[in-house]
Amino acid sequence: MTEEKVDIAIIGAGVIGLAVAAELSAQQPGRSIIMLEKNEQFGQETSSRNSEVIHAGIYYPEGSLKARLCVEGKELLYRFCDKWSIPYRRCGKLIVANSPEEEESLTGLLEQAAANGVEDLELLEGKQVRHLEPNIRANRAIFSPSTGIINSHRLMDRFEQLALENGMMPAYCHLVTAIEPKPAGETGYRLHFKNPDGSTDTIECHYLVNCAGLYSDQIAALAGIDITAAGYKLHYCKGEYFGLPPSKASMVNRLIYPPPLQGLTGLGIHATITLDGRLRLGPNTVYVDSEEYSVDPAHSIDFFQAARSYLPFIEEGDLEPEMAGIRPKLSGPGEPFRDFIISEETDRGLPGLINLIGIESPGLTCAFSIARLVAAMIS
Repeated sequence: MTEEKVDIAIIGAGVIGLAVAAELSAQQPGRSIIMLEKNEQFGQETSSRNSEVIHAGIYYPEGSLKARLCVEGKELLYRFCDKWSIPYRRCGKLIVANSPEEEESLTGLLEQAAANGVEDLELLEGKQVRHLEPNIRANRAIFSPSTGIINSHRLMDRFEQLALENGMMPAYCHLVTAIEPKPAGETGYRLHFKNPDGSTDTIECHYLVNCAGLYSDQIAALAGIDITAAGYKLHYCKGEYFGLPPSKASMVNRLIYPPPLQGLTGLGIHATITLDGRLRLGPNTVYVDSEEYSVDPAHSIDFFQAARSYLPFIEEGDLEPEMAGIRPKLSGPGEPFRDFIISEETDRGLPGLINLIGIESPGLTCAFSIARLVAAMIS
């Protein structure tokens, strides 16, 4: 470590931490910025284990951060991809309905989307759906033309490169172990961390931005916050994915979603195409006690039964375990919707600490808008 004091320390090098680093280093070039990450490289957890979908902002309650930042972030993200040649495809999405209850839910989704400022949706009848996607089953569907998919690794790589060019100091394999706030009346923190060789060290910062993803509640606790009383405690929610054979991948050209699960605990087991031509199903919603990424092959029957209602061409033997990701959810099993926490903590006696907790879907889409919000808090 070459500096004992910096202006801004960012903990976490997922897509959000990288976006924040790129934005802050561009807006405030005179300030020294360090990014501490416990893994060997960026995006090793939630940011690299998801559907890589650019969302439109349909589902989330009006006025929520998820709704506002998703609608804003989508267009910022597409413009950034065009500027820097980040691979993406504005493929569009169909939210399909095959029962009276599902058809009724489409009406609610249209109303929610309109309240959120999503103005490009179309309600399609079955014949119109078959014209777009002749191989799927749907009595009716919502078509979202601005939904897309992205190469999230290339996105993160570009964020990192821009931040490096602006002087950001990366510190990979550096695990933060303790946080000491400065005395009352002063703004700043002393971070204790473990170096790659196992030795320990400290660094002081004026502003501390907690982008630690799955461990963001633990970082908040290290700073002295009672995460249970504050409502900051995270629940790990695993989502498994199953891949379909190449012969089936060409039968779908868009993302195919069922209506979302109750309370937005997930968006249902959907069919996602990838930029390299694969077709996969997932994720499901399984709360777990620890960070583990195994996929249970026995769950293939649940995926098959869920997707068979709208993908009649798949067969049970088609599904192969692919990967799993962990969502850092603020809502536990059976609990209602929780919004992102993006909070400057002066009111808790911790000025200059900005906590980003519970940044799950649509966090990837919101990366730019979240980064701008953090930058506004600091400036």
